[in-house]
Amino acid sequence: MHARTHPFVLALALAASPLAACRPAPLPVNEVVALVGGSLPIDPADAAWQQAPEYLAKLVPQDQVEPRLLTSSTPEVRVRALTSGGEIALRLEWVDAAIDDTPGPGVFLDGCAIQIPRTLEASPPDPQMGQAGRPVDIAFWRADWQASVDGRPDALTSLYPNAAIGHYPFEAKPLEPGSAAQQEAATRYAPAQALGNRRVGPRAQPVEDMVAEGPGTIATGGGVKSRGKGVRTATGWAVVIARPMPAGLAPNARTAIAFAVWDGAAREVGARKMRTIWVPLSVRR
Repeated sequence: MHARTHPFVLALALAASPLAACRPAPLPVNEVVALVGGSLPIDPADAAWQQAPEYLAKLVPQDQVEPRLLTSSTPEVRVRALTSGGEIALRLEWVDAAIDDTPGPGVFLDGCAIQIPRTLEASPPDPQMGQAGRPVDIAFWRADWQASVDGRPDALTSLYPNAAIGHYPFEAKPLEPGSAAQQEAATRYAPAQALGNRRVGPRAQPVEDMVAEGPGTIATGGGVKSRGKGVRTATGWAVVIARPMPAGLAPNARTAIAFAVWDGAAREVGARKMRTIWVPLSVRR
């Protein structure tokens, strides 16, 4: 016995079928796909990020080299990617209940990083920060740098609001605020800044570029100029890191990318971090 289809239902099905045929196939989620668009949003809250497919990257403790991390903390990071052709931007989002963005003795800070091989190869270098003769470029974001970029003054009273300060010589009344003499005196009490330490003091960007050719070889620079922005979400952090497009990466080409997350509340710093292995990264129009 065959059920009879009502003519109205049949008409709806026939009318909908052409639309279904024109609908694009879902994008894969087994790799990070950078969609080609116009200008790249640096704000993690920008609606344009919803256009990109989300890749769920599972994190594991860095237990391969010393100092090792032996206890898991952040389980995963959600990744979306967009590209303008000349630049690629990655949006990372993860759960973190505490805000760790204030430096100090015995204090650890929240952060994240992306790692991309310097050269496109069929087989990427070791995921543990590359290997000799096969460098990787790393872009590192840190929560205290973001607080500085967002306007938190680089002053003891801002970093430690409960601190009691008697007197600073560079704040003496005879020194006119902003004068060369006042700035010179202030530099004496900011030795890290005077020595060019990039890790402290006011910052123009919350991201630092580094290059490595294996564990223990990381150095600043490398020729890549990255930018970024991080914001707090209802459950943790969302961070965008934008950098120049890796040489040779274009539609129909593929490279690798890796991610790392530091949880300050879990006392993670340096090599003690949660990280991924290499993940495929491709570009799609």
